[in-house]
Amino acid sequence: MIDRLPVTMALSALLTSATNLPVGRGSKPPTAPPPYFLLYAMPATLSGAPLADEHEDASFVYQVTSVSGPDPTKPDSRGVADQAEWMADKVRKAFLGRDPVTGLWLRPLTIPGAKVIARSLDAEAGGTNDPADAIMSYVQRFRFDLTPA
Repeated sequence: MIDRLPVTMALSALLTSATNLPVGRGSKPPTAPPPYFLLYAMPATLSGAPLADEHEDASFVYQVTSVSGPDPTKPDSRGVADQAEWMADKVRKAFLGRDPVTGLWLRPLTIPGAKVIARSLDAEAGGTNDPADAIMSYVQRFRFDLTPA
């Protein structure tokens, strides 16, 4: 069986290092004004061998919400679609970017006891805004397929 927590921790670390922006796991990063990312582990569906099977592959889906916001140096500024889309591009490149020559992932995803065998964009809901708090967000879901190492 492949544990999910190490996958979540590895994704959070990869996203933080690849983008140089804060990442909150399920909630706003403490003391971080926008822009930042929210990382959510989506409910898993299981099929195949029982959970106790130590050789069973796993497929996990994660949602990344890119949260754009006002510029603290500019009064009355707002989060904008351009910033949210720029952030979404950074997420796509961090998780899915490949070297054109070797075909290898640009950003390795190291997970104890597991090897990532596939990464894909599962769904992209796009941008939404909340005029009340000057926030613009952009939602993407990614699937990561793993096999025991």
